[in-house]
Amino acid sequence: MLPNIVKSGGVLPPLSILGPAILVGLAMALPLAYLVIRSAGASEDAWSLLFRLRTAQILWRSALLVVIVTGASVLLALPLAWLTVRTDLPYRRLWSVLTALPLVVPSYVGAFLAASALGPKGLVQQILEPIGVDRLPEIYGLPGAAITLTLLSYPYVLLTVRAALRNMDSSIDESARLLGHGPWSTMFRMTLPQLRPAIASGSLLVSLYTLSDFGAVSLMRYETFTWAIYQQYQSAFDRSVAAVLSLVLVLLAVAILFTDSVTGSKGRYYRAGTGSARAMKTIALRAWKWPSVVFSAIVSITALGLPTAVLTYWLVKGVSSGEPLLLLWTEARNSLYVSGLAALAATALAVPVAALAVRYPSLLARGVERLSYVGYALPGIVVALALVFFGSRVVQPVYQTMWLLIFAYVVLFIPAALGAVRSSLMQVSPRVEEAARCLGRSRWRVMWSVTTPMVRPGLLMGGALVFLVTMKELPATLILGPLGFKTLASAVWSASSEAFFAQAAAPALMLILMSSVPMAALMMRDRSRG
Repeated sequence: MLPNIVKSGGVLPPLSILGPAILVGLAMALPLAYLVIRSAGASEDAWSLLFRLRTAQILWRSALLVVIVTGASVLLALPLAWLTVRTDLPYRRLWSVLTALPLVVPSYVGAFLAASALGPKGLVQQILEPIGVDRLPEIYGLPGAAITLTLLSYPYVLLTVRAALRNMDSSIDESARLLGHGPWSTMFRMTLPQLRPAIASGSLLVSLYTLSDFGAVSLMRYETFTWAIYQQYQSAFDRSVAAVLSLVLVLLAVAILFTDSVTGSKGRYYRAGTGSARAMKTIALRAWKWPSVVFSAIVSITALGLPTAVLTYWLVKGVSSGEPLLLLWTEARNSLYVSGLAALAATALAVPVAALAVRYPSLLARGVERLSYVGYALPGIVVALALVFFGSRVVQPVYQTMWLLIFAYVVLFIPAALGAVRSSLMQVSPRVEEAARCLGRSRWRVMWSVTTPMVRPGLLMGGALVFLVTMKELPATLILGPLGFKTLASAVWSASSEAFFAQAAAPALMLILMSSVPMAALMMRDRSRG
């Protein structure tokens, strides 16, 4: 008999779920194993870095940025999700797409565009100069990093909450209204508690994304732990120092994961009574209709419209100066290909982990789930070098092949799929699956015919998240991609790193446009089902 660490209330998870989930967890732990191996050979001087005052200061700055960005992202995403799913917001299909698309903008591009537009002597200041504005407030440091990362990462919360809202049963809200609760009381007492897993999943992604980001914090000159790790990797021949620092980043990620397990995973979020779930009714905004449109427009223009406008400005400026307009179709095809494969693989591998965590909670289930989040908290270069280490020594046949690159994307971004799938599965009552089993259906048939249709919004949102973040991934692509393999993200980086901003504008705009097409199709499909 297996020890209690595997069981949940005396129930042993089936091998069809337990086996794949454990394999996924072990595979996702490869970067952590690499860091342990590297750190084991570190010198005493390397370990002494952990106890310096400067290390504590950098850790505090990193934690402060995580708290600010996560809180601001939730405050932006919750009203946007509610407006685009539950209300009669004008043009809500358009806002559903536009408010989700900032996720595809690379952080280093977003930070550069924010600095060039909003910084001192930037484009906005030049426009305002005729009316007497000589200099805008300083944007570099914590304010610039926090604003940039918030505008680029709030869609993590938005998409997971939207998927959860679409799965909610309207009878819950209707019962509250019949008991005398008004719209606001119903929202705070009934709707928000039901959305807690989705909010927690999205917030977890935002927190880990902020923790691992390098592009925005470096360009905004805000020193974080990720910046220190990159400095060590680039300037030091001995990478064991960077590995030791990365272990501290893992500990900070573990603290975030522990907080998530305390706040987002308690309670029951599915329908307990008999009867079928009913779709949510549309809420009339009335006097709040056009203020809500203004709010949606301000967020969309600031997070997506401003970067697009600045990119267009650089493109037009470059073409008018005689530079050729380069449309990188090969790089675009490569981006779509690897992003699609990564989305399918990550979503498929997230299913057994989510099923084990939700249906068979135990110490082992929590451990497997938390291991799956490790790669997302680490800088991309750490994960890429870990896979170079294992690929060149353990699995040489796949080294420098497309398969290892796709695996790197899965290690980095499986949490994006896992959070969405998990929150959707928590809203599905186990009694529905048990009833199907009692009718003689096998476990696999129940999963495909009963469970999968009910968690489809989470599967689609998870796949969409992985697709979008893979489109802009850079370090793993540069380090692990086959020889001669380039994507739009690497083309943008090559041009912008050499200050050829006009040349970077075309692939950056192509990146945004090509990512918007599948996202728009997904949002339209969701709306037609709503």
